[in-house]
Amino acid sequence: MYEDKTLVCKDCNQEFIFTAGEQEFFAEKGFENEPGRCPSCRAARKNNRNGQREMYEAVCASCGGTAKVPFQPSGDKPVYCRECFQARRAAY
Repeated sequence: MYEDKTLVCKDCNQEFIFTAGEQEFFAEKGFENEPGRCPSCRAARKNNRNGQREMYEAVCASCGGTAKVPFQPSGDKPVYCRECFQARRAAY
């Protein structure tokens, strides 16, 4: 059903292959747009984005330990440490 396509990266202007398998994955996920960046530029963009994330400390509402979160806690909602958050998630 799908065939490999050659696309051009909008960052480095290099050609890259959008494989049939990747196209099928995009369709399964409901993505409507083809990738605009080659895999190496996508990875570099992701690393830059993740490297700049500021983490904030808060007190875990469950165990009282230190929780590091990627948002500034406002105090109106409970904040959980990684372990307590995962335990709560698994319970649902």
